[in-house]
Amino acid sequence: MCLSKYSFLDTPSLIVDYDIMMDNIDFMQRKANKYNVKLRPHTKTHKMPYIAKLQLEKGAKGITVAKVGEAEVMKDSGINDIFIANEIVGISKLKRVRELNRKINISIGVDNKFQIDQLQQVFKNEEKPIKVLIEIEVGEERSGIITKEQLVDLVEYIKTKDRIKLKGVFSHEGHCYNVENSEKCIEESLISQRKTIKAGEIVKSLGVDIDTISIGSTPSLMHGEILPQITEIRPGTYIFMDTSQGFAIGDFNRCAATVLSTIISKPTEKRIVLDAGAKALTAQFRTKGICSTNVTNGLIKNSDGIMLSGVYDEHGLINNKDFSKKVNIGDKIEIIPNHICPVCNLYEKAYLVKKGKVIKEVSILGRGQIQ
Repeated sequence: MCLSKYSFLDTPSLIVDYDIMMDNIDFMQRKANKYNVKLRPHTKTHKMPYIAKLQLEKGAKGITVAKVGEAEVMKDSGINDIFIANEIVGISKLKRVRELNRKINISIGVDNKFQIDQLQQVFKNEEKPIKVLIEIEVGEERSGIITKEQLVDLVEYIKTKDRIKLKGVFSHEGHCYNVENSEKCIEESLISQRKTIKAGEIVKSLGVDIDTISIGSTPSLMHGEILPQITEIRPGTYIFMDTSQGFAIGDFNRCAATVLSTIISKPTEKRIVLDAGAKALTAQFRTKGICSTNVTNGLIKNSDGIMLSGVYDEHGLINNKDFSKKVNIGDKIEIIPNHICPVCNLYEKAYLVKKGKVIKEVSILGRGQIQ
């Protein structure tokens, strides 16, 4: 039956199934161990120091974040090995990175000389250099170095800066979300890994002793192998999964996070209205590739494939006559979001649950830390 076991909670609420989450943590840690790579999970997915510490306890070697604010929250909670997998630009932000660098092991992503100049300016009087990794663009068409000439030019420029230590290269094969099947996902992942490895070889050929060749992306790591030259992986969504990831692997049983919602209206035979809309679920959907959710806004848990057909700010819609016959106004159901990362950013806390009971309320301390 699709009705939630957690109807005693108010709605909308973010629920995390402890057992499923821990199984996901174990799965990716086993994969890292199998291929002898470090797992540095991307915590932008959950934004919770409590959960980051669970990942570390299971064997993760440090964490990844997207923003300086996330790094500060994680540091304040006692985590001391953090990679900001993003190009941090702006003197005010870099001064905050400098404060982090004085207290913990911090590194950041770079891909341009402007950023290098700002880093050198901010760190010029520091005893401890700032560690950087060069981002390599491997197909996602986002940030990162694209050509060999750009890479050589940036490496040689970094070598002239005495307060910057080049630690390695990293990439994100996010374009694997858009391929049509798992075989193509594996193929594109291997191409991306080889590009990242090649970039690392070029850096080493220029006389820089780097120790990190890092890749990331949940779909490719769920499906494919990891090449021997890779030293680190940075998946994020794997810990909770979501509707898009469920479609990618053909299994929604790994989806640990759901949004609890109340049915508040049934104005027609088939239309069901929920109290969880875009402000509780986001309005994101994917229309192509292995992670496609089509034009829908989440999957109803334990419902044999019933999807949300739309969202307004404060309302979610289901249009299904047969499903409507099974539920009543006041019933509470769980929705597996299309994309869990921005959903976690909408909530102040998550309810960690196990076998019908809430075992802990976890503060989402990284919520809103987008600077």
